Amino acid sequence: QVQLVESGGGLVQAGSSLRISCAASGLSFSRYVMAWFRQAPVKEREFVAGISWSGGRVYSRDSVKGRFTVSMDNAKNTVELQMNSLEPEDTAVYYCAAAPGMFVTTRTYDYQYWGQGTQVTVSS
Repeated sequence: QVQLVESGGGLVQAGSSLRISCAASGLSFSRYVMAWFRQAPVKEREFVAGISWSGGRVYSRDSVKGRFTVSMDNAKNTVELQMNSLEPEDTAVYYCAAAPGMFVTTRTYDYQYWGQGTQVTVSS
């Protein structure tokens, strides 16, 4: 049984940093790509960043500004998202997701497994 469990969310001030983590069980990173999505109130869920077992990374247009970094620890079966220079617009529930395959996809419907989400709130 596949489980994705996010942790590390919270309330921070604008300009701060936060690292969120996803612990994966029941799947092998060598057969799945992992990604972070986020969903703000009354908005659609959107892709933030993704990573493959081979180390390939894809970022959304927002996080590609250099503020967010996605990483994978194969030994611990965890995926992390380091978020720097946080802005109030980053406030959302952040979800970890897994899609079968070798190349990161940004499409929500490609992802087979989802975590329950972790809330990130950035105050101005």
